[in-house]
Amino acid sequence: MAVTAATLAGLARPIQYHYDPDFLATFRRVQEKTAQILQTEGDVIILQGEAILGLEAALRSLVTPGMRVLNLVQGIFGKGTGYWLRDFGADVHELEVGYDDAVTPEMVEDYLDGHPGVEMVCLVASETPSGTITDLAKIGPMCRDRGILTYVDTVSGVLGMEHRTDDWGLDLCVTGPQKCLGGAPGLSLISVSQRAWDKIYSNPAAPRDSYLSLLDFKEKWLGDGRFPYTPSVSDINGLEAALDQALAEGIDQVVRRHVDARELTKAGARAMGLEFWARREDSMSACVTSIRLPDDIDNVTVRDLARAKYGVMFSHGQGAGNLIRLSHMGPTAGGLHSVVGLTALGRTLLDLGMKLDVGAGLEAALEVLSVQRA
Repeated sequence: MAVTAATLAGLARPIQYHYDPDFLATFRRVQEKTAQILQTEGDVIILQGEAILGLEAALRSLVTPGMRVLNLVQGIFGKGTGYWLRDFGADVHELEVGYDDAVTPEMVEDYLDGHPGVEMVCLVASETPSGTITDLAKIGPMCRDRGILTYVDTVSGVLGMEHRTDDWGLDLCVTGPQKCLGGAPGLSLISVSQRAWDKIYSNPAAPRDSYLSLLDFKEKWLGDGRFPYTPSVSDINGLEAALDQALAEGIDQVVRRHVDARELTKAGARAMGLEFWARREDSMSACVTSIRLPDDIDNVTVRDLARAKYGVMFSHGQGAGNLIRLSHMGPTAGGLHSVVGLTALGRTLLDLGMKLDVGAGLEAALEVLSVQRA
């Protein structure tokens, strides 16, 4: 995780009283800029807690007892969504594949054809621990055209892949600033369609007077201009700095930069002799590249050795499998960041006894880098 100097400067701005007119104007600006990133003209809610707060708040608001929900599972966050759904009383249907695979639009279409009573589809656009993505561009409109609500966990998806909330008819999307936006963790950014609000208002169990309440923010902040609780002034300032940089660069350009970083990393890893975690390259994320490890080398050992010996921090599988992830998000998507990561990973695996051609991998990565954006 890394942030730019401009984002650090935003986080270090003076802390104002949250009802100071200047901060009220800042919060409204940040909402508008978040809406631009999410490509929506609908409501945007910013909850003062890391994105897991927004994910739980959204499901608690939407789910009613007996609601028929199709949950797409291809990783640990999709699996966790199913646990929540059952806890909240939903009638849960699941399409599940291996955590190195992806649920396809064809699978979803076939299931919906055979189960016309499904009321909502839940999916994770970008499964960060696995480094796999879901084809939201096809599944979203498919659900919209059938009148089915969509709940989208796109915490690491926004700006790392194409995301068009309104064009694709997405109802409730949750993201965070700490992934491809390159901000600091601590906030949940949520877009809510009118269809989703209608469902929430019809749900007597939707949280009210609660830290999890979307309705409190809808009525008190969007309606009356007063916060339901004290917002994190510094986090909002830091978020605005990150949003400003992304909008200045351009949404399509930021996505392209993440895709370029993935292609560079793939080229280097392949030439080095590494195996990708994802079974199909068209399901590989642009925010991380996940590498499959042999059974005799544990992913936590790789992570810890690389940090201690080479000063590079990787992420392990977090329960998704025996894999190691090279991150290329936010300011680390581009330039030599991925080359440094490949170097540290290659040397670490050599230290642990794997047979690799690290030099060939670095040469391949640099060759790709030399022609990108030429």
